[in-house]
Amino acid sequence: MIAGFEETKKLLSKYKIPYGQGEIVKSKTSAFNFAKKFSYPVVLKIYSSNILHKIDIGGVILDIRDEESLSTAWEKISKIAKSKKADILIQGQEKGIEIIMGAKRDPVFGPIIMFGLGGIFAEVLKDVSFRLAPVTKKEAKEMIKEIKGYKILKGYRGQEQANLPKLEEILLSLSDLITKESKVKEVDFNPAIVNNKKAVIVDAKILQ
Repeated sequence: MIAGFEETKKLLSKYKIPYGQGEIVKSKTSAFNFAKKFSYPVVLKIYSSNILHKIDIGGVILDIRDEESLSTAWEKISKIAKSKKADILIQGQEKGIEIIMGAKRDPVFGPIIMFGLGGIFAEVLKDVSFRLAPVTKKEAKEMIKEIKGYKILKGYRGQEQANLPKLEEILLSLSDLITKESKVKEVDFNPAIVNNKKAVIVDAKILQ
C-alpha cells in the first residue's frame, strides 16, 4: 500500500530529504490561510493512497496566483476529490528544473536507485541512470553526470546551474532509506525541483 501524507513526511524527515511545504486542507478557508502564510503561487492536488497518477484525472492544478484563482481551483479540485474519496493537498509552487528519482527492491539485485530529468525527458527520452544501493558520494556524482540532460543541470545557454551538491545529498539519503527501511518496497520522487539554491521533493510516493 502507498504511505499516507503524514507518514511520508515523517519518513523523509527521518532521512533529511527536503519535502516541499504543504498541508492537507479540509476547507477553502484553510487553503486561503496557507496561501497567505506561504505566499502565492500555490498548487492544489488530490491526495489518496489509491491514486497513482493524479494528473491523468485532472487532480493537479498549478500556478495559482491569487485568491480568485484559488477559489476557482478549489471548486474544481474538490469535486474530483469528493468523487475519488481523496484528500486535498496545497503546496507552495517551486521554481526550477524537474527531476525524477526513485528506488525499489529488485528480486534479483536488491535495492536499486534511479535518477534522471523529469517531465518529457523521463517519459519520452528515458534519460535516467541506475545504481545498486547503497551508493557512495562518488557514485551519486556519476549518476548525475552520466545522463544526457546533465548539460541542462550545468546551466545550458546561460541558464543558472542547478545545485548539484543538493541533488547528491538527496540521492545518498534515498539510498539510505531503501537500504535500511526493509518495509519500503518502492519510492518515487516525481518530480523533485532543483534550482541554483536548493533541491526539494514536491511529489513523493512510498510503497510499502
